[in-house]
Amino acid sequence: MAHEILLVEDHRDIAEMVAAHLERDDFVIDYADNGNLGYNLGKENSYDAIVLDVMLPGIDGLTVCKKLRTENDVRCPILMLTARDTLEDKLMGFEVGADDYLLKPFDLEELSARLKALIRRTQAKSVNQKLQVADLILDQNTQKVFRNEQEVILTPICRKILSILMTESPGVVHKKVIEKFIWSDSPPDSDALRSHIYALRKSVDKPFRSPLIHTVPSVGWRLQAVDEDRKASQ
Repeated sequence: MAHEILLVEDHRDIAEMVAAHLERDDFVIDYADNGNLGYNLGKENSYDAIVLDVMLPGIDGLTVCKKLRTENDVRCPILMLTARDTLEDKLMGFEVGADDYLLKPFDLEELSARLKALIRRTQAKSVNQKLQVADLILDQNTQKVFRNEQEVILTPICRKILSILMTESPGVVHKKVIEKFIWSDSPPDSDALRSHIYALRKSVDKPFRSPLIHTVPSVGWRLQAVDEDRKASQ
């Protein structure tokens, strides 16, 4: 089965060489020659992996990677291409969400092998990963959410909040834990999370009879069925 790859590389000679090799190796390639286009393609489409150069016109590769991970919940493997070989450079890439690093100049066979390994590992982790609390289901394979067998449409950030609440259910998740999970070490103003929680409740709870998302004053939130909530309070 062909794998769909996004290649973001501003050097056209390198891009053409990489694309030609990967296409011979049964990859299907989308191409961007700058960070802005790469970011837009990455957030709007579903890829099996992204090959992302660090030095790009527009916005750089590290920023593209961070924005895809934190603002758009993109989970596919991201392999960074760079001429920088210091440990600090590599750590910066991993901190913003990269899965692997390949130094320029690189061997095309190695690039293909690393991509296949990353994709296999990611697909193996995602098999049968469904979170369920009461009649609420989050399918982590498809990133679709259902409640009472009806699909619930959520923004990427709301889906990330829901995933951590469902994973920790019926435990309470602290506000700061959710902020770090979504925005890493750069959370926006204090009202941003509450706005997303409000939007999540509007989609997950309001159309249905029983609320699942509960506020724990001065602490955070928990996701729990009403009957379980009553038992816990007794």
